[in-house]
Amino acid sequence: MAWKTSYGGFKEMRPLFHLLLPLCLHWVAEEMTVSVLVDVTTTALCPAHSTCSQPIYITGIQQTIVGLFKMVVLPILGQLADENGRKPVLLLTVSTTIFPFALLAWNQSKGFVYAYYVLRTISYILSQGSIFCIAVAYVADVVSENNRAAAFSWITGLFSASHVLGNVLARFLPEKYIFYVSIALLIFCPIYMQIFLVETAKKLAPQMDQDLSCLTKRVAIIHKRYVSMRDAATIVMSSSTLRSISLVSFFYEMGMSGISTVLLYYMKAAFGFDKNQFSEILMMVGIGSIVSQMLVLPLINPLVGEKVILCISLCASIAYAVLYGLAWASWVPYLSASFGVIYILVKPSTFAIISKASSLSDQGKVQGFIAGVQSISSLLSPVAMSPLTSWFLSSSAPFDCKGFSIICASICMVISLCYACKLKPESCSTDDTEAPLLTDI
Repeated sequence: MAWKTSYGGFKEMRPLFHLLLPLCLHWVAEEMTVSVLVDVTTTALCPAHSTCSQPIYITGIQQTIVGLFKMVVLPILGQLADENGRKPVLLLTVSTTIFPFALLAWNQSKGFVYAYYVLRTISYILSQGSIFCIAVAYVADVVSENNRAAAFSWITGLFSASHVLGNVLARFLPEKYIFYVSIALLIFCPIYMQIFLVETAKKLAPQMDQDLSCLTKRVAIIHKRYVSMRDAATIVMSSSTLRSISLVSFFYEMGMSGISTVLLYYMKAAFGFDKNQFSEILMMVGIGSIVSQMLVLPLINPLVGEKVILCISLCASIAYAVLYGLAWASWVPYLSASFGVIYILVKPSTFAIISKASSLSDQGKVQGFIAGVQSISSLLSPVAMSPLTSWFLSSSAPFDCKGFSIICASICMVISLCYACKLKPESCSTDDTEAPLLTDI
């Protein structure tokens, strides 16, 4: 039975090819720059120094600004995807990453690195989290409810596969070519989507308001967005499942985003890691994540359900954070990273729980609202993580524990696990009688 469910989920993935191919290439293009960016920014801002607090603080400020704006932008993008279609919003979000990387391909001097941070912040506001939310809503349009967990695990599995390929390219490509290859892939993605991607959402009929003044139209648009956001909040707060999963996502994202903000800089300062070590760790996690998401989760989900998978994954995330924080030798980060094979399942199980508790017409709205809740945590975590990490990496630290900030972040994951244990998943039957789209393609 589990095998049949997994196979059924695989069959229903076929109509998603024109969505997943460009998204995979987009993720490859982004990931191949991750390990290089640490060296590029450190070299530009702190020449001849392996430890540099400036990029840590800038990254923390960047995450704070992104989190602040994403609280509003993500729910709005989710609403626009429900009202005007998934395709135009996806085209907007995947195109924003081209410009910041184009700057670094042109020049990697100090001024251009600062300009990169500005453009990358704008790009993050529009694309970080929103691409996944809209892709999940697209999947809900196409895939039946029973197979959504398997479909979401395939998407996140392909996400991990893209990360592996991106890290392989980063590991073996000369550094001077990495940004050029990345830009080529990033430009290809929106072009491919524009030509081949099929719209699945039913667009709302335009209202006849041509005779309204410009000011009246703007007020009407703002009021419409406010009403839509209020409706999304009402949907989430009226469902015990959506309310609980919002808290799970909030605390998990607070801990994990705080760790990801400082992790590579911490490993560079504590163990002298460079691009090659970063790529090796990320590749190891990515390969294991592919197996766990694309094979293991579809097989075990029908047996144990999304809640059990979520709780196990959160336990793995706690072990991941604690081991990184207490890392006493250069091999410990490799051991800690191995837990990523399990905690990576937090995302697909969360998507499945949210999708099942939402009607088809509210998929983008609810996913966007909860992503907005997550952005609040990504706004708060760098405020504490950046100065705390810099303090414990410096010579003025009160005691010798360079990863103390990461241990503190693990507390958030413990709180998330407590809420997950109390979760009672439910299924929303409203509008779900409608047949999935594209099943005959």
